[in-house]
Formats: sequence, structure tokens, C-alpha cells
Amino acid sequence: MILFNKSSSRQVGGFALSTIAWILCITSMGLPQWQVWYLEEPVISYPSMAFVGVWKACIYHHDNFSNIRMCYRYSYHDSFIPLDIRVSQHLMLTTSIFWLVGKMATVYALRNVYTGRQEENVTYNAFGFSAILNIIFSSFVFLAVLCNYFSIINKEGIAFPSSFHVPLYPHIQQVGIAMVVAFLAAILFLCSGVIFISYTFPLNIQVLPNI
Repeated sequence: MILFNKSSSRQVGGFALSTIAWILCITSMGLPQWQVWYLEEPVISYPSMAFVGVWKACIYHHDNFSNIRMCYRYSYHDSFIPLDIRVSQHLMLTTSIFWLVGKMATVYALRNVYTGRQEENVTYNAFGFSAILNIIFSSFVFLAVLCNYFSIINKEGIAFPSSFHVPLYPHIQQVGIAMVVAFLAAILFLCSGVIFISYTFPLNIQVLPNI
């Protein structure tokens, strides 16, 4: 017998939104364009632009012939990394790892619904647990975005190593595309959590025979 339950289609959509949000979260972590730095009057062989990300920074050197991109991946031994980036690292990493726990809870709840198991409390609890996790993930990613955004509007600098040839403060500092991607992930996590928490156990279930 195959269980056909229209009322759970929203939860399937919530699972899809949560998956897309996780993919966007991972993508934003890998991109360096959280903060875009424009440097004033670049000198030959000195950088003219820098991308400051959560896990790496990329510096563009411009000369008369070409543009050279040099990327540096942060390590836990780097003392120049500011607190806002450190906080963002932990928030994004926690979200990307513990999302798998929420995914397992959602899969378990959906299995109960689609296999006809009348374990109402267990299904409610699984969807509720997944909802809480997704809302927490949304707040974590949103907080990471806020940390970087406030760093930009407050025009905070970063004391990069002298070998980077990057000044402490940029001439212009702007929001990068990676921050937009992370903000979208936070919204999708929140939407997914709201969908899961609004689950109602079906009163009428239609069962279709196997063909």
C-alpha cells in the first residue's frame, strides 16, 4: 500500500527549502566576497581590490599588463583575523554540520507520514525538533551576516600581514555577493522552520493500492 497524503506536501517543500538553504550556506562559506575592499590610488604591483571572506581573503594586484589574484585561507593561528570573522566562522560551521541532524529528524517524520504509521506524538516531535533547529540555523547565519555588515558600516579595518600590502582601512568598503547568498540562506532556513512547526496531523488519509 502507498500512502497518499496531500497535507504533508508542505513539509516536503520545507525539507526542500532547508536543503537549498544549506547549499547556499556552504556556498557562501566558500566565497571570499563577504566584504569588498576598494583601495585608493593603487600603485603598480600593489593591490587595487580585496575580498574579505569568512574563511579566506583574496587580493587583486593590478599592473599595466594583467590582474593577478592571490587568495589566502585563514588558519586558527592567524592573529590578525578580527572577532567578527571568528564569530562568523563558528556560526556558519555549526550550521553546516548540525543541519544533518535536522535533516535526519525531518526524514524520520516524513517516513512516518508516508508509511501510514500513526505515531502522532513522535511525528509531531520530529517535525518540531527539525523546526527548532532550522530557526536556530537561520538566526546563526543571520547573526554572521550582521557581524560582517556592522563591520562594513562602522568602517572597521583589518591588520593584514605586511606581505599582503593591504592598508588597515580601505578607501571604500561594500557588501559582497557572498553576504547576500548567506542572507538568502537565513531566510530559507526560517521559512523551512515555520513550515515544519505548522504541521498538523492528517485526519483523513487516502490510501492508494500498489500497481
